[in-house]
This record gives sequence, C-alpha cells and structure tokens, in this order.
Amino acid sequence: MYAIVDIAGQQFKVEKDQKIFVNRLEGEAGAKVEFNEVLLVDNDGKIVVGEPLVSGATVSATILTHARGEKVKIFKKKRRKGYQKETGHRQDLTQLKIEGIKD
Repeated sequence: MYAIVDIAGQQFKVEKDQKIFVNRLEGEAGAKVEFNEVLLVDNDGKIVVGEPLVSGATVSATILTHARGEKVKIFKKKRRKGYQKETGHRQDLTQLKIEGIKD
C-alpha cells in the first residue's frame, strides 16, 4: 500500500515504515503529524485518485529529527569584468517516519 501525499508544497510517494526528508516542519522530535492532502492511494492494486484530493484519506507520521542538508555552492561570475562571487546554502530538513496510511 502506498500513497502520494502533498507535504509542505512537495509531492512524495510514501509507504508504511518509510523514512523521508522533507522541508522543515513545525514540531519537536517525537511529535506525531497528520497530512490530509492525499492525492492518490493504492491499496493492493485498488487505486483511488482524488479530484484533487482523496476524501477521508490521511497519512500519519512521526518527526524523527531536524537536520540540515548538504552545502550547495553558488558561484556567480561575469566574464571579462573581474566579478566573482561564491556563496553557499544549506536547506533545513525534517526527517519523518511514516506510521500509517488510512484511506
């Protein structure tokens, strides 16, 4: 059984006991969260597609940790002008463990 769920503006394909990283969510580590924006549910071959959401379907998860992603380097340059600039960015992430899918 899997579901496609909208979490913090991004769509994820999730299954029970799966661990995923999403953009930073509010809440402490160990807190339970539920997501109601379920777009598709597949229950052993029986597929239910929402228009746009599946009514009554929820995905429950537990917040494991808050972390930061790897550093992404941003390099800007203008040729023949002597302009160079290098900066970096680290995205704030939350690791979730999917506890269950209710359709």
